[in-house]
Amino acid sequence: MDVRDDTPHAPAPSSTVRDDTSPHVYRRLRTITVIATFGGLLFGYDTGVISGALPFMSLSPERGGLGLSPLTEGIVASSLVLGAACGALFGGRLSDRYGRKRAILGLALLFFIGALGTALAPDLTVLVLFRGLLGLAVGGASATVPVFIAELAPAEHRGRLVTQNELMIVTGQLVAYTSNAVIARTAGEGGVWRWMLGLATVPAVLLWLGMLFVPESPRWLASRGRFDDAARTLARIRDERVVDAEFAEIKSRVTADAHEPRAGWRSLGTPWLRRVVTFGFGLAALTQLTGVNSIMYFAPTILLDTGLGTQAALTATIANGVVAVLAVSTGMWLLGRFGRRPMLLTGQVGVTVSLLLIAFCFLVLPESAARSYLVLASMLSFLLFMQGCIATVFWLMLSEIFPLRLRGFAMGTAVFGTWMANFLVTLAFPPLIDAIGGTTFLIFAAINAATFVFYVRTVPETRGRSMEAIESHFRRQFAA
Repeated sequence: MDVRDDTPHAPAPSSTVRDDTSPHVYRRLRTITVIATFGGLLFGYDTGVISGALPFMSLSPERGGLGLSPLTEGIVASSLVLGAACGALFGGRLSDRYGRKRAILGLALLFFIGALGTALAPDLTVLVLFRGLLGLAVGGASATVPVFIAELAPAEHRGRLVTQNELMIVTGQLVAYTSNAVIARTAGEGGVWRWMLGLATVPAVLLWLGMLFVPESPRWLASRGRFDDAARTLARIRDERVVDAEFAEIKSRVTADAHEPRAGWRSLGTPWLRRVVTFGFGLAALTQLTGVNSIMYFAPTILLDTGLGTQAALTATIANGVVAVLAVSTGMWLLGRFGRRPMLLTGQVGVTVSLLLIAFCFLVLPESAARSYLVLASMLSFLLFMQGCIATVFWLMLSEIFPLRLRGFAMGTAVFGTWMANFLVTLAFPPLIDAIGGTTFLIFAAINAATFVFYVRTVPETRGRSMEAIESHFRRQFAA
């Protein structure tokens, strides 16, 4: 299935995209984006915090832990991921039905309840249940926030604004790693993991309060026939000289789709829709099969296996968060100068080589401090390519490739693929690394090499196009 765009409608990846947005309007869009992406911050914190909490959960109950084994560690970590898969699947449909803004407000409440419940959990069962509930919020946010921002953003700024969500995700992970190290050093062993998990209640409250002042997506309003509301909202977030043309394009697309059935599984009976959703699902699943979350969730565990002590491993893990934030910031800059496709392919090459280096350190080098820091350096190299190229492009492309009338449903379905692949990796990694050690990373390297070949054949370029133009491209391309 080759979906590269060789038509004259596609701009060259290096072409300059015209900017019709005034500084005043752009500042307003940035403010809205920062508020909405607190959902991404919570996504990052709640997925990253478990890496530092697990070593303390593994302590005996007498020492404030839960006595976790490698298997139950995997269950605790993956329970959030499984919940996120369900949250993505249903969150996307709820955002189609009730609106992007209302969906995010509901997710903020789930974030708060889930974080508080995990922090106060008396035993493993309750912890897993609340981790699953927290996962519903994480999955819902991962499906809704990028779409919300993409629908608000003008084409020339969509890349930078949507990838702000990825920056907030890795910032949340950095905050988790840093707070884990600080809390572990200052609070002692007994129940320290509870403070780590409970800290997430603070950004959940900020997300809920901030979203009260954010407008609804004009594209969603138009899709519900509320054209006057859509026009008024668009006028708040665009310069006056471009409002009429963009609104006409949105209205034309909605009117053309008016006879089509509402978003749902029946929509996949249309061949081009089925193919674009399948493509998005594959892109989402393969991004997780890079093995990124084996490093993001279990970095201290990996470093402990190389011979580092617990406190040293937690402190060293902060470097993962710092590199991820720097990488995404760099990726956002690169997106303004290069296309989505070359960045994605470059990232695949980088993560494959990095995984081979990690495997080499485990399988060839003797246990020593030097090996520990070589593994850490290879992990940082992996994250540099993963977060700077792959993750930055992945979330952006998912937010822009799906048609308006089923955008929430399709995004939720694709992100479901992300979280299911994530769940499998998270559940399998602790027993796998325990059983075969560094060979685990060779398996990930082989998957990434195959993914590179798949991307060469399938990934299109979407830079510089309106979301309506991207939809028209896929209609032509997949109908051929």
